[in-house]
Amino acid sequence: MRNNYLPNRIVPFYHLLASVIIAIFISSLYCPTAPAEQIFIDTTDTAGLTFVHTDGRSGLRLFNEFLGSGGGFFDYDNDGDLDIYFVNGAIQTDNPSNHAQPNTLYRNNGDGTFTDVTEEAGVGSTAYGTGATVADYDNDGDLDLYVTNFGEDQLYQNNGDGTFTDVTTHTGVGNPNWGTSCAFADVDNDGHLDLYVANYAAYTPENDIRCEERGVHVYCGPHAYPAVHDTFYKNNGNGTFTDMSNLFRSSDLHPQHGLGVTFGDYDTDGDIDLYVANDQDPNFLFQNNGNGNFLEVALFSGVCYNDMGKEEAGMGTDFGDYNNDGKLDLTVSNYQTETNTVYHNHDGTFFTDNTITSGIAEVTHGYLGWGIRFFDYDNDGYQDIFVANGHLMDNITVLEKHVRYPQRNLLFRNGGDGTFVNVTSEIDGLALEKVSRGAAVGDYDNDGDLDILVTNCNQRPDLLQNVVGNQNNWIQIQVVGQKSNRSGIGARIKIVTETHIQYREVQSGGSYLSFHDLRTHFGVGKAEQIERLEIRWTSGHIDRETHLPVNRRFIAIEASEIVPID
Repeated sequence: MRNNYLPNRIVPFYHLLASVIIAIFISSLYCPTAPAEQIFIDTTDTAGLTFVHTDGRSGLRLFNEFLGSGGGFFDYDNDGDLDIYFVNGAIQTDNPSNHAQPNTLYRNNGDGTFTDVTEEAGVGSTAYGTGATVADYDNDGDLDLYVTNFGEDQLYQNNGDGTFTDVTTHTGVGNPNWGTSCAFADVDNDGHLDLYVANYAAYTPENDIRCEERGVHVYCGPHAYPAVHDTFYKNNGNGTFTDMSNLFRSSDLHPQHGLGVTFGDYDTDGDIDLYVANDQDPNFLFQNNGNGNFLEVALFSGVCYNDMGKEEAGMGTDFGDYNNDGKLDLTVSNYQTETNTVYHNHDGTFFTDNTITSGIAEVTHGYLGWGIRFFDYDNDGYQDIFVANGHLMDNITVLEKHVRYPQRNLLFRNGGDGTFVNVTSEIDGLALEKVSRGAAVGDYDNDGDLDILVTNCNQRPDLLQNVVGNQNNWIQIQVVGQKSNRSGIGARIKIVTETHIQYREVQSGGSYLSFHDLRTHFGVGKAEQIERLEIRWTSGHIDRETHLPVNRRFIAIEASEIVPID
C-alpha cells in the first residue's frame, strides 16, 4: 500500500510554490531575521530528568509508533512548585533486548532539581501511552491526572497525600479507543469539569498494513486506517462520568483522525467552545450553544481548511489572543510543506487565515510541527509562539535528501503588530535537533518567566529554562473556584496596565498530547503596576481588583479575595 502522507504533498506543488514565493516576499517586508541571543538553556541534566521515551522500537514501523507521547507541568502536591509527568510508549514485540520505562512523575524539589516519585505516587502505568491532562475533576483541592493510551485510558485521582488511585473503572472514563490529546472543561457551567478525548484510528498491530513509497518501507499515513469518533464524558458531580459523545455528533458528522484539542470561549458568550485539529482531515470547531449541545461550525468560521480550501495534517493546536483584542485566535501545527496556520479571530464568528501575512509561513513550511503554544516568553505583553518539530518517518532522507528526521524547534516573537519574527537561537537550548512531539509551558523555577518542556521520540526530553523573560515585569494568577469548578478552568482573566490590555483563559489542555501550568501568566513589559484585574468565572460571577503590584503571584478565590501568595 502507498503511504498517505507523501503523495498528497506532491500533487499540489504549484500551490505550494506560489505560497512560498508570496511568503518570502511578505517576510522580507514584515519579518526580518532577528539577531541570535541566548533565550533558553537546556537544564535537563542538572534538573535530574533521566526519563527516556520509547515507541517500542519494533523495527516494523507499526502505525501507532510515530505519534510519540506527551507530558506536562502540574503541582500535584500543592507545594507551589511545578512537578513534571511524562507519558511513555511500550514494547509491542517479543524482542527481549527491548525494555520500556513506565510513565514517570518527577517531584520538583524547589531548587531546580527533580526527584522520581513514580512508584510511591502510583502513576507508573506501563500501558502504551500517548497523551495526558490534569484538573481537579472532583473539586477536592488537588489536581487529578488523566492519561490517554493506545488502549483503555486511565484516570488517577489525587489522594492529597502524594499518592494517586486509579479510578478509571469507578468513574467510567476508560475510553477504549486510541486516545490522543485530551482536555477538561466545564461545558455547561455547572461547576463540574467534563472531559473531551480526541481519538485517532481503528488499528491493531495484528492488522498492520505494510506501506511503501517508491519501494521504501515507510510509516502509513492516517487514511490507511478508518477514523474513530472522539469521546466526551459528562461529569455527573458525584465522582462518576457519563459518555455523552452524542452532544458533539450531528447525524452528518463523519469521524476524523483527531490529534489536537483546545477549549476556549472564542465567541465570548460565556460558555466554552472546542477546536480539534485532525490529521489530513477537515478540522472541527464546536460552538457551544449554551443549552447542552454543540454545533460544528469550522467551515463557516474559516478554520476548517487552509486559505486554499484544503485540509491539512493538523497535529497540535492552541487558542490564544495574540493581538490583545479580547478575542481568542487559533494556531495549528501541520505537516512539513504545509506551513503552520495562524487563524485571526476577526469578529467572534469568523476567522481569517493570516499565516502568510503574520510571517509564519515562510519558516514553518520546511518543518513538521507537533506541540504548539501561545505564550509570552519575553514578558513584553504579547503572546509569542513555540513549535516542537520532528519528522514522523525515520527514513525520510532516503526519499527526500534535504529533509531530516530530527528537526530544530522554533520560537516566534510577537512583534505587536500582527507579525512574528523567528528568534530561534543558534547558541542555546533552541538549537537542539531532536524528533520532538509534545510541548508544555510553565514557570517551573518560579522566577517570573515561562519555561518549556519538550518530549522527544526515543530520546530524553528537554527542559528549557527561560533566561531572558524576567528582565521585564510580570504577574501570575492562581484561580480557585467556589461555585465554578475548583481549578478555575474556563475563567477569563483581563488585566489592564498603562500600555496594554490583555486577556487569558485558564486551559486544561492545548498544544499536542500535553498540558501546562494552570497558573495564568502575564508579561507586562516595564509597567510598574496592574491598574485593573478582572476575572469572569464560569459561574458568571465577576471579581475585580485594582492597583496590584507587579512581579508577584496572587491567588484569586471566587467571590472572596485576591491576595499575594508570597
